[in-house]
Amino acid sequence: MVQEEIRRRNVGALLRHVHLGGSVSRTELAERMKLNRSTILALTAELTSAGLVREELPADTGRAGRPSLVVRPEPGRVYVLAFDVAVDRLVAARVTLGGTMLDRREAVRLRAGADLDRVVEVLARFGRQLHESAPPDSVCVGVGASYCGMIRPGDGLVRFGPDMGWVDQAFGAELDRRLGLGLPVSVGNEAHLGALAEQQRGAGAGFQNLIYLHGDVGVGGGIIVGGDLLDGESGYGCELGHMVVNPYDGRPCGCGSHGCLEAEAGERALLDAAGRPADLFGRDAVRAVVDDADRGDPAAQEALRRIGDWLGIGVANLCNLFNPGMVIFGGMLRDMYPGAAAQVRARIAANVLPVARERVRLRTSALGDDATLVGAAELGFAELLADPLGVLTRTGA
Repeated sequence: MVQEEIRRRNVGALLRHVHLGGSVSRTELAERMKLNRSTILALTAELTSAGLVREELPADTGRAGRPSLVVRPEPGRVYVLAFDVAVDRLVAARVTLGGTMLDRREAVRLRAGADLDRVVEVLARFGRQLHESAPPDSVCVGVGASYCGMIRPGDGLVRFGPDMGWVDQAFGAELDRRLGLGLPVSVGNEAHLGALAEQQRGAGAGFQNLIYLHGDVGVGGGIIVGGDLLDGESGYGCELGHMVVNPYDGRPCGCGSHGCLEAEAGERALLDAAGRPADLFGRDAVRAVVDDADRGDPAAQEALRRIGDWLGIGVANLCNLFNPGMVIFGGMLRDMYPGAAAQVRARIAANVLPVARERVRLRTSALGDDATLVGAAELGFAELLADPLGVLTRTGA
């Protein structure tokens, strides 16, 4: 049993390297996994036989001698369904091994309060369409979903989603029931999944300690420490948007507090600072302020500076607490950051301990608006990467 467990773990680890890294030579796999080449050969043969990888000669070795075969993910064998529920949009995608999005659907989400039935109806319809359009010889091996709220681990219950009024909404179970695929829906917090996606496939690739800040209406966060997501005692950790940065005369926050980071640096704070009317909101309204600032509009520039200062206070606190190698700005913050970068850097220079700031890098998301969707896809692939052959057996493949 011990040997079988080791073999299972090694098969999953090899598939994970190929899934995340693309084309990898046998030699490099042996070095990464600290296994001999004959073991790598045996593991690769199992995955090739299962149709999950294929081996090819490299296009150009540039070296004399017999080249090491390259192992690539086989894109046509398995896929997952990935869903992303943001405040203003609903997205679904069919994603193959290797992380390629083969097909996707998108719809507008209205800010209409607790809308579980509508969200599940749209996503289930998209999911069935994506599943039915997949090649007949391919297999769905997982379903992952990202939601903009606090998620109970294990069953996908949305405990609290202040922006849309969701409290104890059975999102994962309802989507599972409506899809009818016989596969459980794994649900994660959008910023947590965005952090993992950026660390695995985006701007933070290769960094073991990073912070991801995700702007939607508010501000979410994900923290990677030593390569692992920091999730807290009950899975509700890293609510960075509800870190209080202005306790005395702060703006009211949707969580019921005042002066939270998302209240001072979120969507409404920017639009109010720029003098935009209350009936303007959403990503287009935020981008309009950013565009006006780029064209030299003084009010828009001042609004970005003000927001940047509050954002910088939050980032400075996080740098002192966690000493990250990188801070990544995603979602709405990806649009806002270039116009606010000077204030963020000034706060880091003034308020972060010298030893904690000397190596930190500030970046915008490399995955753009798809960061949380990519994270949902990786959540869907988690069981396959843990036990590839066992999952194929259980799915009848």
